[in-house]
Amino acid sequence: MKTTFFTLLFAFLFTTTLMAQHKDAYRIFTRTGEPADYGAMFHDAADARVVLFGELHNNPIAHWLQFELSKDLHGVHDSLLILGAEMFEADDQILLDEYFNGTILERHFKAEAKLWNNYDTDYRPLVELARENGLPFIATNIPRRYAALVHRGGFEALEALTEQALSYIAPLPPPYDPELPGYKAMLEMEGLPAHTSENFPKAQAIKDANMAWFIIQNLPQDGFFIHFNGAYHSNNDEGIQWYLHQYAEEPLHVFTISTVEQESVDELNEEHHGLADFIIAVPASMTKTY
Repeated sequence: MKTTFFTLLFAFLFTTTLMAQHKDAYRIFTRTGEPADYGAMFHDAADARVVLFGELHNNPIAHWLQFELSKDLHGVHDSLLILGAEMFEADDQILLDEYFNGTILERHFKAEAKLWNNYDTDYRPLVELARENGLPFIATNIPRRYAALVHRGGFEALEALTEQALSYIAPLPPPYDPELPGYKAMLEMEGLPAHTSENFPKAQAIKDANMAWFIIQNLPQDGFFIHFNGAYHSNNDEGIQWYLHQYAEEPLHVFTISTVEQESVDELNEEHHGLADFIIAVPASMTKTY
């Protein structure tokens, strides 16, 4: 009897220990907070013309899933897939193109492009995936010097730029709705200098507009585009997605993904409901890439 008791006790303790050791690196949820999985997210992404993958810039799970999803979408769409990212400014497109077609070596590309500090760990795998498979990679963001102009002087500050400079920017003036909740929240932030407060959301909007414009300009009739951006640029169906619908000549099927951090990923926190079509919840204790 004692043997049986201790055997059962050991089994219970062993099982309990295993359960305590099981930790999810991430969980995926639908817009309404229902549990989902990668397969469901991939299926819906494959049906869209444009996928906006909203990341937390230093989150390794987001970057890994961006790579996996891009690889799987390439398996479906083959040469019709286009990749693009906020992390590349439009005036770096020539460097991307020259590196992809073999005109310049990678070391020259890396020396001259305005690459983020986490390029090697987080974005190089995506660039190389595109290059090795003959896929375009589009630099969509506005050059930061021009976003800074908008911050100082509004959209009007861009009108004096040269024709070449304007080729890196969405048509002026861009559509703009200061009542969109995301932009309105920025207007209501405290502590902003009076001369910049009105322009603060405009500087965000010109980035959103630019990314949407260059997605549309590089999306052929039979093409599919996956775009990587900070989640705040596409959360709540605003930002880039809002501009995509302004610029598209016909209805466009856009699919959104957001990434959030939570203390627990057992369920999606209420405040994260509705951020995107699918939301990736990652433990707040997850290690960072920088």
